[in-house]
Amino acid sequence: MPTETDTMRDRFLDVTSRLLDEDPRLALVLADISAAGFARAAERHPDRVINVGIREQLLIGATGGLALTGLRPIAHTFASFLVERPFEQVKLDLVHQGVGAVLVSAAGSYDWPAGGRTHMSPGDVALLDTLPDWTVHVPGHPDEAETLLRHAVKDGDRNVYLRLSVHRNALARPVVPGRFLTVREGRRGVVLAVGPMLDGVLQATEGMDVTVLYAAGVRPFDAAGLRAATGAGAAADVVIVEPYLAGTSDREAHEALAEVPHRVLGLGVPRAEHRHYGSIDEHLAAYGLDARSLRERITLFLR
Repeated sequence: MPTETDTMRDRFLDVTSRLLDEDPRLALVLADISAAGFARAAERHPDRVINVGIREQLLIGATGGLALTGLRPIAHTFASFLVERPFEQVKLDLVHQGVGAVLVSAAGSYDWPAGGRTHMSPGDVALLDTLPDWTVHVPGHPDEAETLLRHAVKDGDRNVYLRLSVHRNALARPVVPGRFLTVREGRRGVVLAVGPMLDGVLQATEGMDVTVLYAAGVRPFDAAGLRAATGAGAAADVVIVEPYLAGTSDREAHEALAEVPHRVLGLGVPRAEHRHYGSIDEHLAAYGLDARSLRERITLFLR
């Protein structure tokens, strides 16, 4: 049962275990990560819960094979091992084969600093952007993660990436896949907060005359929602705050606003590597993504 302290990953374990009981078309492929959490599900469904061991290329290859048989497979491991390491298999065994799966990650850009660079993947969403027709969900709360997971499983045979994180917002929002949510309205610009960045953005923009949009999903990009938020003015200023590589969604915003003069500032994890362990909060501060730094950067841009 959900609790106030469960993480997105905890919720994923619980909900997926129940979905395996309910849906005979659903399968789960693991590469050791979270295998203990699915032990009971594996006992109940040994033909549909498969642990390939620490073989991430095989993880995606097996997922693609299961999809070819008509199953709806979920593949799960850390983001760096789910998207970056087996990217060729993602490109060929899923996209090129014309089949769909649900990729569910954990430990995204800075979730586990003690794990070092091998366990950080700030470029995952940007990498998937090189492939066609992906749905990308970035929840900011375990309740949102459950909503988006259930939607992904039922989303036909599309390829879906669900990016889970330890970093989270205090409150769940009524997210709708493919739609941005207006959290605060203003006149001097639009700040789009993605997933777990919302609380920091709300704190950073307190008292500022800006609209704050919330995105728990970034692909497909809600171009109509962004255009509506900028209003009917002659120009638009947009700041996008993402928990992965800075600028990942800039092109989407430029295309959405192509008919009006506009400026876009993309904030996120920089390309330069911070060679320190530390904590999530320390990484956010180092990247300029803490509330104080965000306020300074947004204020300077809007001037």
